[in-house]
Amino acid sequence: MKKLTDLKVRFVGAGNMATSLIGGLINRGFMPSQIRASDPGGHQRQAVTERFGVQTFDDNNAHFGIPDVVVFAVKPQIMKKVTLDVANSIAETGALVISIAAGIKVKHLESWLSDDTAIVRTMPNTPALIGEGATGLYANQNVNKTQRRLTESIMDSVGISHWVDKEFKIDVVTALSGSGPAYFFLFMEYMQKTAIELGLSPEVAAKLTEQTALGSAILAQRSPDDIKVLREKVTSPKGTTEAALKSFNNNDLERTIKQAINAANDRSKQLSDDFS
Repeated sequence: MKKLTDLKVRFVGAGNMATSLIGGLINRGFMPSQIRASDPGGHQRQAVTERFGVQTFDDNNAHFGIPDVVVFAVKPQIMKKVTLDVANSIAETGALVISIAAGIKVKHLESWLSDDTAIVRTMPNTPALIGEGATGLYANQNVNKTQRRLTESIMDSVGISHWVDKEFKIDVVTALSGSGPAYFFLFMEYMQKTAIELGLSPEVAAKLTEQTALGSAILAQRSPDDIKVLREKVTSPKGTTEAALKSFNNNDLERTIKQAINAANDRSKQLSDDFS
């Protein structure tokens, strides 16, 4: 594996997720000179250059050189056009391709690039914007061990990443962690709203809700106990927590959550099929 200082990474697209990854790589020791990015938006290019000192281009092919990794960070709707635009450059360099476009299957990328291209399909989530993301990874058969470690280094720069062994599991990752932040935001929204209705000020309700969510997540990460045990430990018999949990159970919260995640999983599959 090349030294960190020798690697060259090219970003096609310089939006929020690409900006997060660029910042994460630089925090990990990458030099701005190792990274280049292209984007049609002048404002996006200017923002990346001013913030990180990274060279940016409006032409997707002008910035290639001989990269080790090409990260596609564009919307799924334009992914085909963009990949076809740079297909020759990727074929000439033999670069590893990392896609963060939702719904675009490996077979799509292989048909637009080539069957022997090393491709990793990823599903990050929005907390990557603050370095706390969760990303699912799936590699095609052309990705070697060195490239897998390199992919981990890039995606772990904005949080954590985990490999799945079957591509359909990326749909599950999408339903769980890709869409997951919205589930927690909705739950927090309702908690905060109810606390305000019961008499707390919006400011106090917001701060207590946010810190409760943050503290619970950190405790779940750091504790040797699983989530079920942690839940049981905070639930005293005939106490306030038990009363709330009984209300959840009476309204079949588990069924509601299962239905929601299954709906997201089904929709992810449908979106992938739509690109076929």
